[in-house]
Amino acid sequence: MPTISKKGMDMPPSPIRKLVPYADAAKQRGVKVFHLNIGQPDVETPRHALDAVKNNDLKVIEYSHSAGNLSYRKKLTEYYKKVGIDITPDEIIITNGGSEAILFAFNTCLNLDDEVIIPEPFYANYNGFAISCGVKVKPIISSIKTGFALPEIEEFEKIITPKTKAIMICNPNNPTGYLYSKGEIEELGKLAEKYDLFLFADEVYREFCYDGEKHFSVMELKHIDQHVVLMDSVSKRYSACGVRVGAFISKNKEVMSTALKFAQARLSPPSYGQILGEAACDTSQSYFEEVITDYIARRNCVVEAINKIPGCYCPNPKGAFYAVASLPIDDADIFCQWLLESFDYKGKTVMLAPVTGFYSFPAPVKNEVRISYVLNVNDLKEAMECLAEAVKVYPGRI
Repeated sequence: MPTISKKGMDMPPSPIRKLVPYADAAKQRGVKVFHLNIGQPDVETPRHALDAVKNNDLKVIEYSHSAGNLSYRKKLTEYYKKVGIDITPDEIIITNGGSEAILFAFNTCLNLDDEVIIPEPFYANYNGFAISCGVKVKPIISSIKTGFALPEIEEFEKIITPKTKAIMICNPNNPTGYLYSKGEIEELGKLAEKYDLFLFADEVYREFCYDGEKHFSVMELKHIDQHVVLMDSVSKRYSACGVRVGAFISKNKEVMSTALKFAQARLSPPSYGQILGEAACDTSQSYFEEVITDYIARRNCVVEAINKIPGCYCPNPKGAFYAVASLPIDDADIFCQWLLESFDYKGKTVMLAPVTGFYSFPAPVKNEVRISYVLNVNDLKEAMECLAEAVKVYPGRI
């Protein structure tokens, strides 16, 4: 029998989706499952963006330019200018979601076995993207004790080798919700310049910053713009995860011309997704203000509830819509499966993501879970009540 590739064998399962069969089985038993395992907002996609797709008059759905529709790229420059990023249409390639933008970055800027340093815990698919591109992730641990702040620059320098070619961050961070400060971004910029590294930034949660905090983009580091690659997406910004439209952005002309070759190899980004994305650029600030107010209430509900549970701790995230909690449990993977297989409270349970999957292997921490506060406050209150009762009776409580 033919054998599966080593790359395929090394590819990790999604910590976010691997428990889906257990959730499905729980539902079949009549248990209501609160889905806090995945970043799928229940916020409505802007109506004018949906209408742009619905009312389009395309007669043929043809290939677009491999870099994406020029009209959309022009529209995006207007959006980015509003958030302090000055770019041209030629400095943007539209991608099949933010995921493809990350793949383009790895394939364009790193050779086989080159290393990218990423503060962990990090978005689980970075591991998968790195494996598929033959790139090695060098993790640098951030701690729940500091709210997952950026590790000291000296810690980065300790793990830089001749194979190190890039540093990558997600800002605000998935899974922690940590918002990197302007000072932290500037320190990373200095490091990238000192060691001649690329600085990759996944900024898909840019709009979601709380408590008066402001997002500072790597694209605002003017003196190292040849080092910087930005990855972006409409998925979370406009609650449009299913349209699969993102962006790969850099002022480095060689990076852009090389990435375009990968874009040409996959032909073009999705037509209807680009129509929605272009229209979404006109979304009013009032939409975001309402969404952010809602997310703050959701965050406060979750964080306050968890910190009231004996033995639990959850730092207060300043961005995105995720929180990481430390629980008095032996193993988050076992606990999250147990929640779906063996537990319910008043006919309800909660689905969480074990943070073990957001670390490189093996995970240095076993008792953390990621909570996506993407449900309304009433549902979150019930979900937190379930979690509190579950922690009380979990057989592996420590």
